Amino acid sequence: MIDQIHLDRVRAVQLALKEAGNADGWLFYDFRGSDPLSYRILLLDPATHVTRRWYYWIPAEGPPQKLLHRIEPHVLDPLPGESHLYVSWDEQRELLARILEGRRRIVMQYSPMNAVPYVSRVDAGTVELVESLGVEVASSGDLIQTFEAVWTDAQLESHQYAATALRRIVDEAFAHVRETLVAGRILTEFDVQQFILGRIREADMTTSSAPIAAVNAHSADPHYGPGPSGSAVIRRDDLVLIDLWAKRTTAGSVYADITWTAFAGRSVPDKHRSVFGLVRQGRDAAVNFVRAQLAAGVHPFGWEVDHVCRRVIETAGYGAQFLHRTGHSIGEEVHGNGANIDGLETQDTRRLIPRTCFSIEPGIYLPGEFGIRSELDVYLSEREALVFGLPLQEELSPLL
Repeated sequence: MIDQIHLDRVRAVQLALKEAGNADGWLFYDFRGSDPLSYRILLLDPATHVTRRWYYWIPAEGPPQKLLHRIEPHVLDPLPGESHLYVSWDEQRELLARILEGRRRIVMQYSPMNAVPYVSRVDAGTVELVESLGVEVASSGDLIQTFEAVWTDAQLESHQYAATALRRIVDEAFAHVRETLVAGRILTEFDVQQFILGRIREADMTTSSAPIAAVNAHSADPHYGPGPSGSAVIRRDDLVLIDLWAKRTTAGSVYADITWTAFAGRSVPDKHRSVFGLVRQGRDAAVNFVRAQLAAGVHPFGWEVDHVCRRVIETAGYGAQFLHRTGHSIGEEVHGNGANIDGLETQDTRRLIPRTCFSIEPGIYLPGEFGIRSELDVYLSEREALVFGLPLQEELSPLL
């Protein structure tokens, strides 16, 4: 049964298509859950039992249309539009051609050369099929952001809460390390991780996975995670990195994600201090670039911000030790479906649009020695780039 929620969503998609003005419509396609984005954007139940291919066509103007197999004619029942039913492969193609007749350019969950794999959900053969009908297939990447990455006011409020709470937990975690070392007790990376998890729960928040607590050489592994056995003991004069992410338990809440480092001694070594300074400079250059672009009325691409940050670290001679993209989209999932700050792992050509959020987290990783990462989250309003969870880390401070 068609309800108002789905009618409103289709109208919103058509409005977004008209505002973009570069496509005749949006063709959604799925085979056995191959495109989870379609289910999310169309507000369909992802647990629906689907064994055959379906298509849902939303034109920029006019009524939408469905193409379904005859043994599964009700898969798209919540959505408005006329249904066309097929059985054979040639009938499917004939009906798809009829639906797309006269269309010249459409968008699908496709990324040229798979440059943005988060978007590239439609298989190459299906793209070839559509293009064989005389239709150009373009990427729906920027449209996806409108429905997957744009926050409501309530979500922004939930992010501010999470950022403030995580910032407090950072201080509490480092204070716990300091107090334990001064008392002469044993403390491992895993102990610190569990301490942080406890504080996250006390703040009525949840996390998709356990935070990172890493010492010395372990901090040079960007995705190191301590286990209950085998994690390192934290001793005096150790470099300690913590990376934590969480969101409120309320439905629809969004994440905050930050990384801090500290030195568990009385005086920070020159090399540690120097490396932190470079990471901070890259971080701040990226944030300042975004702010300047927005003030000029320009919404930069994700890869451009990555380039600004990476150039600072490369110029200092540590480019090969900056192993990952500068940042990622943040939403209800800690790694969201909006534009990433990435010109390294992918060439993210999606623009950073208002009411979305992303991390800035450059790092320098020296195998066998230590790694430094400094992470903050940037939320974009119409003309501002805002960072919550202040104050930011400006120097690598000694804990003792």
